[in-house]
Amino acid sequence: MKNLLFLFIWLISLNASAQFEKYFYNKTLRIDYMHAGTADTDVYALDELIDEPFWGGSKTNLICPFNYGNYKFTVTDVASGELIYSKGYSSLFAEWQTTAEARETTRSYPENVVMPYPKKPVTVDFFKRKRDGEWENQFTLKVDPKSYFIKKERRHEFPHFMVNDAGKPEECLDIVFVPEGYTLAEMDKFKADCARLADFLLNCKPFDEYKGKINIYGVEAPSAESGADIPGKDIWKKTILNSNFYTFDIERYLTTTDMKSVRDVAANVPYDQICVIANSQIYGGGGIYNHYALFTSDNPFANYVFVHEFGHSFAGLGDEYYNSEVAYEDFYNLSIEPWEPNITTLVNFETKWKDMVPEGTPIPTPEKDKDKYAVGAYEGGGYMTKGIFRPAYDCTMKSLSYNNFCPVCQKAIREKIEFYTR
Repeated sequence: MKNLLFLFIWLISLNASAQFEKYFYNKTLRIDYMHAGTADTDVYALDELIDEPFWGGSKTNLICPFNYGNYKFTVTDVASGELIYSKGYSSLFAEWQTTAEARETTRSYPENVVMPYPKKPVTVDFFKRKRDGEWENQFTLKVDPKSYFIKKERRHEFPHFMVNDAGKPEECLDIVFVPEGYTLAEMDKFKADCARLADFLLNCKPFDEYKGKINIYGVEAPSAESGADIPGKDIWKKTILNSNFYTFDIERYLTTTDMKSVRDVAANVPYDQICVIANSQIYGGGGIYNHYALFTSDNPFANYVFVHEFGHSFAGLGDEYYNSEVAYEDFYNLSIEPWEPNITTLVNFETKWKDMVPEGTPIPTPEKDKDKYAVGAYEGGGYMTKGIFRPAYDCTMKSLSYNNFCPVCQKAIREKIEFYTR
C-alpha cells in the first residue's frame, strides 16, 4: 500500500512538472507598474516588463490555494484559456488607502509581480479584494513573451553567497537577504548579520522543523552610506533601496517604496521571499504579504522583529496587537472574516481555526482563563480592542516575544512551507 501511495504522489508530481515545461521557461517575467489612487479609487499603469535569469518558485504548485492578500493576479494561456499560474499579495499602497491622508489626496506607488516566464502569449489579470471580501478585476495585461520590448539588461549585478544551502530552488523555500545601508566596507558585517539572523529564523518554531528545506541567499549590494532615512529627525542617507522610518508618520514603521531596486537586487538569485536587512540599531521594520519583510540588523529585539515581519510577508499573518499606535482607520470590515489566517470576527469561524479549539472552550474565550485554554478566541487583535479575535492569549504576532508563534500561526507557516517545498 505504501509503495502505491509513493507511486501516486510521484505521478502527480511528474504531471505537474510536465505542465511547467509545457507553459514556462525556467526563468522569471517581472511586471512593473504604477498603482495610484485615493482611499476609494485605483488606477494601474504599466511601466515595463523585465526578463530575469532565475525562477525560484515551485514547478509543481503553480496555482495558489491560499485565499490571502489584498490583491491577486492570474495568468491564463491565450490559446487554451487555461489558468496556468496565480498568486496573492499585498502592498504598501493598500495600507496607505486606509489612512486619513488617502481621503484628502492622490498618491502613486511603484509595484511589481513576478511569474515564471511564459513560452506563449498569456493574459495577466490583476484583482483587488473589495471591502466585502469579493474580488474585482482592476487591470488586464496581454503579454507576448517574444516581444522585443521586454527588457533583458541587468541593472544591479552583485556577488551572492549561500547562508543556508538546502537544495534545488524548485524543491525549497528560497529566501534572499538583501542589504540596505551597508557600505562596501561593511559587507563582512552584512555576511555576519545574515548568519545571525538566519539562525534566529531556523531555530524558531516551526521553521526549525524545515532547516533542510529552506535555502537562504545573501546578495552583496553596497550602499553609498550606512543606515536608513529618518525623516522625523531630518536624517537622510544615500542607500540602494531608499528605505525610511516614519512610514505613515509612525516612527518605527520602516519600509521602502522603491520596489524596482528591491527586485533588481533580489534578482541576482532564485527567490520566493525577500528579506531586507537595514543596517541600523533602531527598533523598526515592516512586513507585507508576498512583497517583502524589512527589519533592522542591530536593535536588541532583532530576533523578534525579523520573525514577526516574516510572519506577515511569508505566511500572511495579521497583527494580533491592539494597543500600539498605527495610522490605519477602519482597517477591517467586522461584518466579514478577514483574509489573514490568525484573526477572526467570528462571522464564519468555521473557516478559521475552529477545528483546533478543544471541545468545551468558551467562544469568545475570557482572558482570565488564558492558562486553561491554549487555543480559543481571545478578543482584541488587528489594531482593534473589540470585534476582532486572536487564537491565543499571547503570540509572536501580538507581543514582543521571539519563538512564540501560537499553534494557529504555526499551522499557517507549515502550510506555506509545504506549498513551496512539495
